[in-house]
Amino acid sequence: MILLLLYVDDMIITGDDIAGVEELKQSFSHKFEMKDLGVLSYFLELEATSSYDGYLLSQVKYASTLVSKAKLSDSRSVFTPLEPNVKLTPMDGSPLSDPTRYWQLIGSLVYLTTTCPNKAYAVHIVSQFMATSCSTHYASVLRIIRYVNGTLFHGLHFSAHSSLELRAHSDADWARDFNDHKSIVGYCLFLVIP
Repeated sequence: MILLLLYVDDMIITGDDIAGVEELKQSFSHKFEMKDLGVLSYFLELEATSSYDGYLLSQVKYASTLVSKAKLSDSRSVFTPLEPNVKLTPMDGSPLSDPTRYWQLIGSLVYLTTTCPNKAYAVHIVSQFMATSCSTHYASVLRIIRYVNGTLFHGLHFSAHSSLELRAHSDADWARDFNDHKSIVGYCLFLVIP
């Protein structure tokens, strides 16, 4: 099996057929100008680290840049991304005069959930207020970023001993959303080691 991931001008080629991978790279290099960067370590703000027990995908540099952009590098981190039992509504606090910064931080947080799904629910909550951004929502975004500051080195670990058995779990709160009474669904996907 050979897998190819292409995004604009960045490419990952991998697979269990080493000779086939080399042949494909040679074929491409005859038609396109290419540079082989060796073993995967960084791709689209994702950092890949391999060790004897598997692979770790993280976004340490991206998360650090986000914390710096929010000017929270020197602030203390928090243990949870949202205040316990927080109930945000569209009219919490005063409207932001220029919500651009709020939108930028939300976009960055959404991409950060690629390797840190534990932040996804909190980011989902604050992203519901893109059209009605208020000071309380912005404060919640800053809290999430303080949480990111305390979890910079977290990521997804894929074990080398995994049989690649995929298990999925989902749950829904069935119309508990305080603002629009719509359901919020969450899910977890696991590569299980038997």
